[in-house]
Amino acid sequence: MSYIEELGTAAKKAETLMTSVSTKQKNDALKAIADSLIQNKEDIIKENKRDIENAKANGMTEALIDRLTLTEARIEGMSEGVRQVMELKDPINEIIGGEELPNGLKVEKIRVPLGVIGIIFESRPNVTVDAAALCLKSGNVCILRGGSDAIYSNKCLVNIMRAALSGAGIPEDAVQLVVDTSRAVAGELMKADKYIDVLIPRGGGGLIRSVRQNATIPVIQTGEGNCHVYVDRFADIDMAVNITDNAKTQRPSVCNAIETVLVHKDVAEQFYTALNAKWNGKVKIYGDETCAKFMQTERAATEEDYATEFNDYVLSVKTVSSLDEAIEHINKYGTKHSECIVTINMNNALKFQKCIDAAAVYVNASTRFTDGFEFGLGAEIGISTQKLHARGPMGLKELTTYKYLITGCGQIR
Repeated sequence: MSYIEELGTAAKKAETLMTSVSTKQKNDALKAIADSLIQNKEDIIKENKRDIENAKANGMTEALIDRLTLTEARIEGMSEGVRQVMELKDPINEIIGGEELPNGLKVEKIRVPLGVIGIIFESRPNVTVDAAALCLKSGNVCILRGGSDAIYSNKCLVNIMRAALSGAGIPEDAVQLVVDTSRAVAGELMKADKYIDVLIPRGGGGLIRSVRQNATIPVIQTGEGNCHVYVDRFADIDMAVNITDNAKTQRPSVCNAIETVLVHKDVAEQFYTALNAKWNGKVKIYGDETCAKFMQTERAATEEDYATEFNDYVLSVKTVSSLDEAIEHINKYGTKHSECIVTINMNNALKFQKCIDAAAVYVNASTRFTDGFEFGLGAEIGISTQKLHARGPMGLKELTTYKYLITGCGQIR
Protein backbone atom coordinates (compact mmCIF):
# COMPACT_ATOMS: atom_id res chain seq x y z
CA MET A 1 0.00 0.00 0.00
CA SER A 2 1.43 3.38 -1.04
CA TYR A 3 1.74 6.41 1.23
CA ILE A 4 -1.27 8.13 -0.35
CA GLU A 5 -3.31 4.93 -0.14
CA GLU A 6 -2.53 4.76 3.58
CA LEU A 7 -3.70 8.33 4.07
CA GLY A 8 -6.78 7.68 1.96
CA THR A 9 -7.72 4.53 3.84
CA ALA A 10 -7.44 6.36 7.16
CA ALA A 11 -9.48 9.25 5.75
CA LYS A 12 -12.33 6.97 4.62
CA LYS A 13 -12.45 5.37 8.04
CA ALA A 14 -12.58 8.80 9.66
CA GLU A 15 -15.32 9.86 7.22
CA THR A 16 -17.58 7.08 8.51
CA LEU A 17 -16.89 8.02 12.12
CA MET A 18 -17.60 11.71 11.38
CA THR A 19 -21.23 10.91 10.57
CA SER A 20 -21.93 10.41 14.28
CA VAL A 21 -19.96 13.42 15.55
CA SER A 22 -22.20 16.02 17.19
CA THR A 23 -22.16 19.78 16.71
CA LYS A 24 -20.99 20.12 20.31
CA GLN A 25 -18.02 17.85 19.69
CA LYS A 26 -17.06 19.84 16.61
CA ASN A 27 -17.34 23.11 18.48
CA ASP A 28 -15.36 21.74 21.44
CA ALA A 29 -12.62 20.69 19.04
CA LEU A 30 -12.61 24.09 17.32
CA LYS A 31 -12.37 25.88 20.65
CA ALA A 32 -9.49 23.62 21.62
CA ILE A 33 -7.74 24.38 18.32
CA ALA A 34 -8.21 28.14 18.77
CA ASP A 35 -6.87 27.99 22.33
CA SER A 36 -3.96 25.73 21.39
CA LEU A 37 -2.81 28.03 18.60
CA ILE A 38 -2.35 30.82 21.15
CA GLN A 39 -0.84 28.55 23.77
CA ASN A 40 1.69 27.17 21.29
CA LYS A 41 2.45 30.34 19.35
CA GLU A 42 6.12 30.31 20.35
CA ASP A 43 6.56 26.80 18.95
CA ILE A 44 4.67 27.78 15.80
CA ILE A 45 6.87 30.84 15.24
CA LYS A 46 9.99 28.78 15.91
CA GLU A 47 9.06 26.23 13.25
CA ASN A 48 7.94 28.98 10.88
CA LYS A 49 11.36 30.63 11.18
CA ARG A 50 12.92 27.42 9.86
CA ASP A 51 10.75 27.72 6.77
CA ILE A 52 11.61 31.42 6.39
CA GLU A 53 15.35 30.73 6.63
CA ASN A 54 15.06 28.08 3.91
CA ALA A 55 12.97 30.42 1.76
CA LYS A 56 15.58 33.18 1.98
CA ALA A 57 18.34 30.72 1.14
CA ASN A 58 16.35 29.63 -1.91
CA GLY A 59 15.92 33.21 -3.14
CA MET A 60 12.19 33.60 -2.47
CA THR A 61 10.88 37.12 -3.10
CA GLU A 62 10.04 39.47 -0.24
CA ALA A 63 6.33 39.36 -1.06
CA LEU A 64 6.22 35.55 -1.03
CA ILE A 65 8.21 35.43 2.21
CA ASP A 66 5.58 37.75 3.68
CA ARG A 67 2.90 35.25 2.59
CA LEU A 68 4.84 32.48 4.34
CA THR A 69 5.51 34.38 7.57
CA LEU A 70 3.55 33.77 10.78
CA THR A 71 3.66 36.50 13.41
CA GLU A 72 1.90 36.65 16.77
CA ALA A 73 -0.74 38.88 15.19
CA ARG A 74 -1.32 36.44 12.33
CA ILE A 75 -1.55 33.49 14.70
CA GLU A 76 -4.10 35.44 16.74
CA GLY A 77 -5.97 36.11 13.51
CA MET A 78 -5.95 32.40 12.68
CA SER A 79 -7.27 31.63 16.15
CA GLU A 80 -10.01 34.23 15.77
CA GLY A 81 -10.96 32.75 12.40
CA VAL A 82 -11.38 29.34 14.04
CA ARG A 83 -13.56 30.89 16.77
CA GLN A 84 -15.72 32.53 14.11
CA VAL A 85 -16.23 29.16 12.44
CA MET A 86 -17.14 27.69 15.83
CA GLU A 87 -19.85 30.33 16.25
CA LEU A 88 -21.40 29.68 12.85
CA LYS A 89 -24.46 27.51 12.47
CA ASP A 90 -23.69 23.87 11.74
CA PRO A 91 -24.94 23.30 8.18
CA ILE A 92 -25.09 19.51 8.40
CA ASN A 93 -28.54 17.89 8.36
CA GLU A 94 -30.20 21.21 7.58
CA ILE A 95 -33.44 20.56 5.69
CA ILE A 96 -33.23 22.58 2.49
CA GLY A 97 -36.28 21.24 0.70
CA GLY A 98 -38.87 18.53 0.52
CA GLU A 99 -42.53 17.66 0.12
CA GLU A 100 -45.06 14.87 0.44
CA LEU A 101 -45.80 13.35 -2.96
CA PRO A 102 -49.29 12.39 -4.12
CA ASN A 103 -48.40 8.72 -3.57
CA GLY A 104 -47.68 9.39 0.11
CA LEU A 105 -43.89 9.32 -0.09
CA LYS A 106 -42.27 11.93 2.14
CA VAL A 107 -39.19 13.45 0.52
CA GLU A 108 -36.64 15.53 2.42
CA LYS A 109 -33.59 17.21 0.90
CA ILE A 110 -30.87 17.65 3.54
CA ARG A 111 -27.40 19.14 3.59
CA VAL A 112 -24.52 16.65 4.02
CA PRO A 113 -20.70 16.82 3.90
CA LEU A 114 -18.84 16.45 0.63
CA GLY A 115 -16.81 13.66 2.25
CA VAL A 116 -13.03 13.55 1.95
CA ILE A 117 -11.56 16.79 0.63
CA GLY A 118 -8.03 17.01 -0.70
CA ILE A 119 -6.50 20.49 -0.52
CA ILE A 120 -3.30 21.33 -2.38
CA PHE A 121 -1.87 24.74 -1.55
CA GLU A 122 1.32 26.76 -1.64
CA SER A 123 3.31 28.65 0.98
CA ARG A 124 0.54 30.05 3.17
CA PRO A 125 0.44 28.11 6.44
CA ASN A 126 -2.69 29.96 7.57
CA VAL A 127 -4.53 27.92 4.91
CA THR A 128 -3.69 24.81 6.91
CA VAL A 129 -5.77 26.00 9.85
CA ASP A 130 -8.52 27.72 7.83
CA ALA A 131 -9.10 24.63 5.71
CA ALA A 132 -9.09 22.19 8.61
CA ALA A 133 -11.50 24.32 10.67
CA LEU A 134 -14.00 24.65 7.85
CA CYS A 135 -13.80 20.99 6.93
CA LEU A 136 -14.30 19.99 10.56
CA LYS A 137 -17.36 22.21 11.14
CA SER A 138 -18.92 21.04 7.86
CA GLY A 139 -18.39 17.39 8.80
CA ASN A 140 -15.72 16.70 6.21
CA VAL A 141 -12.38 14.94 6.41
CA CYS A 142 -9.40 16.74 4.89
CA ILE A 143 -6.07 15.66 3.47
CA LEU A 144 -3.81 18.71 3.32
CA ARG A 145 -0.86 18.99 0.96
CA GLY A 146 1.05 22.22 1.51
CA GLY A 147 4.19 23.26 -0.30
CA SER A 148 7.68 22.25 0.79
CA ASP A 149 8.37 25.92 1.64
CA ALA A 150 6.03 25.70 4.65
CA ILE A 151 6.55 22.09 5.72
CA TYR A 152 7.84 22.82 9.25
CA SER A 153 5.03 25.29 9.94
CA ASN A 154 2.41 22.91 8.58
CA LYS A 155 3.65 19.93 10.59
CA CYS A 156 3.48 21.97 13.77
CA LEU A 157 -0.01 23.31 13.05
CA VAL A 158 -1.46 19.92 12.08
CA ASN A 159 -0.02 18.24 15.18
CA ILE A 160 -1.69 20.90 17.32
CA MET A 161 -5.02 20.38 15.59
CA ARG A 162 -4.92 16.58 15.71
CA ALA A 163 -4.32 16.70 19.45
CA ALA A 164 -7.36 18.97 19.84
CA LEU A 165 -9.52 16.59 17.78
CA SER A 166 -8.54 13.64 19.91
CA GLY A 167 -9.41 15.53 23.08
CA ALA A 168 -12.93 16.19 21.74
CA GLY A 169 -13.56 12.55 20.80
CA ILE A 170 -13.11 13.15 17.06
CA PRO A 171 -10.82 10.88 15.02
CA GLU A 172 -7.40 12.47 14.52
CA ASP A 173 -7.39 11.32 10.93
CA ALA A 174 -10.17 13.77 10.12
CA VAL A 175 -7.22 16.13 9.56
CA GLN A 176 -4.13 14.72 7.83
CA LEU A 177 -1.04 16.30 6.30
CA VAL A 178 0.90 14.95 3.35
CA VAL A 179 4.42 15.27 4.75
CA ASP A 180 6.07 13.99 1.57
CA THR A 181 6.03 17.11 -0.62
CA SER A 182 7.53 15.50 -3.71
CA ARG A 183 5.87 15.98 -7.08
CA ALA A 184 5.40 12.24 -7.46
CA VAL A 185 3.31 12.04 -4.30
CA ALA A 186 1.36 15.16 -5.32
CA GLY A 187 0.61 13.47 -8.64
CA GLU A 188 -0.60 10.36 -6.86
CA LEU A 189 -2.82 12.47 -4.61
CA MET A 190 -4.46 14.05 -7.67
CA LYS A 191 -5.48 10.62 -8.90
CA ALA A 192 -6.66 9.14 -5.60
CA ASP A 193 -10.32 9.17 -6.63
CA LYS A 194 -10.92 5.94 -4.72
CA TYR A 195 -10.47 7.91 -1.50
CA ILE A 196 -10.98 11.62 -2.20
CA ASP A 197 -14.32 13.13 -3.24
CA VAL A 198 -13.18 16.60 -4.31
CA LEU A 199 -9.85 18.37 -4.78
CA ILE A 200 -9.32 22.08 -4.05
CA PRO A 201 -6.10 23.77 -5.22
CA ARG A 202 -5.11 27.09 -3.65
CA GLY A 203 -2.21 28.97 -5.14
CA GLY A 204 -0.85 30.48 -8.32
CA GLY A 205 -1.84 29.79 -11.88
CA GLY A 206 0.78 27.07 -12.39
CA LEU A 207 -0.46 25.00 -9.47
CA ILE A 208 -4.10 25.39 -10.43
CA ARG A 209 -3.48 24.43 -14.06
CA SER A 210 -1.45 21.40 -12.99
CA VAL A 211 -4.22 20.14 -10.72
CA ARG A 212 -6.93 20.79 -13.29
CA GLN A 213 -5.01 19.00 -16.04
CA ASN A 214 -3.80 15.99 -14.02
CA ALA A 215 -6.52 15.23 -11.48
CA THR A 216 -8.99 12.40 -11.93
CA ILE A 217 -10.94 13.80 -8.97
CA PRO A 218 -13.52 16.61 -9.39
CA VAL A 219 -11.73 19.95 -8.88
CA ILE A 220 -13.00 23.23 -7.45
CA GLN A 221 -10.75 25.87 -9.00
CA THR A 222 -9.69 28.60 -6.58
CA GLY A 223 -7.12 31.24 -5.98
CA GLU A 224 -5.64 32.61 -9.19
CA GLY A 225 -6.26 36.35 -9.04
CA ASN A 226 -5.43 38.62 -11.95
CA CYS A 227 -7.56 41.43 -10.53
CA HIS A 228 -8.13 44.98 -11.80
CA VAL A 229 -9.16 48.48 -10.77
CA TYR A 230 -10.78 50.62 -13.45
CA VAL A 231 -10.59 54.37 -12.78
CA ASP A 232 -13.59 55.78 -14.61
CA ARG A 233 -13.75 59.25 -16.15
CA PHE A 234 -16.20 60.10 -13.33
CA ALA A 235 -13.91 58.82 -10.56
CA ASP A 236 -13.12 60.67 -7.35
CA ILE A 237 -9.33 60.83 -7.83
CA ASP A 238 -8.43 60.73 -4.13
CA MET A 239 -10.67 57.70 -3.67
CA ALA A 240 -9.19 56.02 -6.75
CA VAL A 241 -5.64 56.51 -5.47
CA ASN A 242 -6.48 55.18 -2.00
CA ILE A 243 -8.29 52.13 -3.38
CA THR A 244 -5.49 51.39 -5.85
CA ASP A 245 -2.87 51.75 -3.12
CA ASN A 246 -4.72 49.43 -0.74
CA ALA A 247 -5.56 46.86 -3.40
CA LYS A 248 -1.94 46.66 -4.59
CA THR A 249 0.31 47.29 -1.59
CA GLN A 250 -1.57 46.25 1.56
CA ARG A 251 -0.55 42.63 0.85
CA PRO A 252 0.60 42.14 -2.76
CA SER A 253 1.15 38.39 -2.55
CA VAL A 254 -2.50 37.43 -2.07
CA CYS A 255 -5.03 36.50 -4.73
CA ASN A 256 -7.34 39.50 -4.19
CA ALA A 257 -4.57 42.06 -4.72
CA ILE A 258 -4.76 43.87 -8.05
CA GLU A 259 -2.30 43.36 -10.90
CA THR A 260 -3.54 45.95 -13.43
CA VAL A 261 -5.01 49.45 -13.26
CA LEU A 262 -7.04 50.73 -16.19
CA VAL A 263 -7.46 54.50 -16.33
CA HIS A 264 -9.84 56.54 -18.48
CA LYS A 265 -7.90 58.98 -20.67
CA ASP A 266 -9.89 61.99 -19.41
CA VAL A 267 -8.53 61.58 -15.86
CA ALA A 268 -5.18 60.01 -16.73
CA GLU A 269 -3.00 63.02 -15.92
CA GLN A 270 -4.73 63.66 -12.58
CA PHE A 271 -4.68 60.05 -11.48
CA TYR A 272 -1.17 59.17 -12.61
CA THR A 273 0.30 62.31 -11.04
CA ALA A 274 -1.44 61.66 -7.73
CA LEU A 275 -0.53 57.96 -7.65
CA ASN A 276 3.08 58.72 -8.54
CA ALA A 277 3.29 61.13 -5.60
CA LYS A 278 1.70 58.53 -3.32
CA TRP A 279 4.09 55.71 -4.21
CA ASN A 280 7.27 57.54 -5.19
CA GLY A 281 8.77 54.40 -6.70
CA LYS A 282 7.37 51.94 -4.13
CA VAL A 283 5.73 49.88 -6.89
CA LYS A 284 7.40 48.89 -10.15
CA ILE A 285 5.20 50.16 -13.01
CA TYR A 286 4.83 48.64 -16.46
CA GLY A 287 2.89 51.40 -18.21
CA ASP A 288 1.87 52.76 -21.59
CA GLU A 289 3.00 56.03 -23.20
CA THR A 290 0.40 58.15 -21.38
CA CYS A 291 1.29 56.65 -18.02
CA ALA A 292 5.00 57.21 -18.66
CA LYS A 293 4.42 60.97 -19.02
CA PHE A 294 3.29 61.27 -15.41
CA MET A 295 4.69 58.24 -13.50
CA GLN A 296 8.02 56.56 -12.92
CA THR A 297 7.78 53.50 -15.16
CA GLU A 298 10.09 50.53 -15.50
CA ARG A 299 9.17 49.83 -19.11
CA ALA A 300 6.20 49.56 -21.46
CA ALA A 301 3.51 47.06 -20.52
CA THR A 302 3.17 43.98 -22.73
CA GLU A 303 0.33 41.58 -23.47
CA GLU A 304 2.09 39.08 -21.24
CA ASP A 305 2.11 41.60 -18.38
CA TYR A 306 -1.63 42.09 -18.66
CA ALA A 307 -2.10 38.32 -18.29
CA THR A 308 0.30 37.97 -15.33
CA GLU A 309 -0.43 37.59 -11.62
CA PHE A 310 2.71 39.23 -10.23
CA ASN A 311 2.17 38.58 -6.50
CA ASP A 312 4.65 41.39 -5.88
CA TYR A 313 5.09 45.17 -5.84
CA VAL A 314 4.58 45.23 -9.62
CA LEU A 315 1.66 46.74 -11.51
CA SER A 316 0.72 46.91 -15.18
CA VAL A 317 -1.09 50.07 -16.28
CA LYS A 318 -3.19 50.85 -19.32
CA THR A 319 -4.97 54.03 -20.41
CA VAL A 320 -8.36 53.35 -22.01
CA SER A 321 -10.76 55.52 -23.96
CA SER A 322 -14.07 54.14 -22.64
CA LEU A 323 -15.84 51.99 -20.08
CA ASP A 324 -16.48 49.41 -22.80
CA GLU A 325 -12.75 49.13 -23.51
CA ALA A 326 -12.08 48.57 -19.81
CA ILE A 327 -14.76 45.86 -19.60
CA GLU A 328 -13.40 44.14 -22.70
CA HIS A 329 -9.86 44.17 -21.30
CA ILE A 330 -10.89 42.76 -17.91
CA ASN A 331 -13.02 39.99 -19.39
CA LYS A 332 -10.11 39.06 -21.68
CA TYR A 333 -7.30 39.00 -19.12
CA GLY A 334 -9.02 38.58 -15.77
CA THR A 335 -9.28 35.28 -13.90
CA LYS A 336 -12.91 35.80 -12.80
CA HIS A 337 -11.84 36.62 -9.24
CA SER A 338 -12.35 40.26 -8.11
CA GLU A 339 -12.73 43.44 -10.16
CA CYS A 340 -13.38 47.07 -9.21
CA ILE A 341 -14.65 50.29 -10.78
CA VAL A 342 -14.11 53.67 -9.13
CA THR A 343 -16.82 56.08 -10.24
CA ILE A 344 -19.58 58.39 -9.03
CA ASN A 345 -21.64 57.61 -12.15
CA MET A 346 -24.10 54.92 -11.07
CA ASN A 347 -25.06 54.02 -14.63
CA ASN A 348 -21.44 53.17 -15.34
CA ALA A 349 -21.19 51.32 -12.04
CA LEU A 350 -24.24 49.20 -12.81
CA LYS A 351 -23.03 48.44 -16.33
CA PHE A 352 -19.64 47.39 -14.97
CA GLN A 353 -21.19 45.07 -12.38
CA LYS A 354 -23.52 43.57 -14.97
CA CYS A 355 -20.95 43.01 -17.72
CA ILE A 356 -17.89 41.89 -15.76
CA ASP A 357 -17.60 38.12 -15.43
CA ALA A 358 -16.09 37.63 -11.97
CA ALA A 359 -16.97 36.16 -8.59
CA ALA A 360 -16.84 39.58 -6.88
CA VAL A 361 -17.43 42.91 -8.63
CA TYR A 362 -16.84 46.09 -6.60
CA VAL A 363 -17.94 49.69 -6.92
CA ASN A 364 -15.74 52.15 -5.01
CA ALA A 365 -14.12 49.58 -2.71
CA SER A 366 -10.86 47.65 -2.61
CA THR A 367 -10.71 44.14 -4.04
CA ARG A 368 -8.94 43.12 -0.82
CA PHE A 369 -12.37 42.55 0.76
CA THR A 370 -12.90 39.32 -1.20
CA ASP A 371 -12.32 37.11 1.80
CA GLY A 372 -14.44 34.76 3.86
CA PHE A 373 -13.54 36.56 7.09
CA GLU A 374 -14.51 39.96 5.63
CA PHE A 375 -17.74 38.55 4.14
CA GLY A 376 -18.79 37.18 7.54
CA LEU A 377 -18.23 33.53 6.62
CA GLY A 378 -15.45 32.98 9.16
CA ALA A 379 -12.32 31.43 7.68
CA GLU A 380 -12.51 30.43 4.02
CA ILE A 381 -11.16 27.43 2.19
CA GLY A 382 -10.53 29.49 -0.93
CA ILE A 383 -12.02 31.86 -3.48
CA SER A 384 -13.71 29.85 -6.20
CA THR A 385 -13.26 31.43 -9.63
CA GLN A 386 -15.48 28.93 -11.41
CA LYS A 387 -19.26 28.63 -11.59
CA LEU A 388 -19.84 25.06 -10.40
CA HIS A 389 -20.40 24.14 -7.66
CA ALA A 390 -19.42 27.27 -5.72
CA ARG A 391 -18.30 30.81 -6.56
CA GLY A 392 -16.42 33.41 -4.53
CA PRO A 393 -15.35 32.89 -0.89
CA MET A 394 -16.07 29.30 0.10
CA GLY A 395 -17.41 28.94 3.61
CA LEU A 396 -19.29 26.14 5.34
CA LYS A 397 -22.24 25.73 3.00
CA GLU A 398 -19.94 25.62 -0.02
CA LEU A 399 -18.29 22.53 1.52
CA THR A 400 -21.54 20.57 1.55
CA THR A 401 -23.74 18.79 -0.91
CA TYR A 402 -27.17 17.28 -0.33
CA LYS A 403 -29.02 14.04 -0.41
CA TYR A 404 -32.67 13.01 -0.45
CA LEU A 405 -34.30 11.08 2.39
CA ILE A 406 -37.46 9.28 1.31
CA THR A 407 -39.87 7.68 3.76
CA GLY A 408 -42.75 5.52 2.66
CA CYS A 409 -45.27 3.00 3.98
CA GLY A 410 -44.90 0.19 1.49
CA GLN A 411 -45.22 2.08 -1.80
CA ILE A 412 -43.99 0.29 -4.92
CA ARG A 413 -43.69 1.53 -8.47
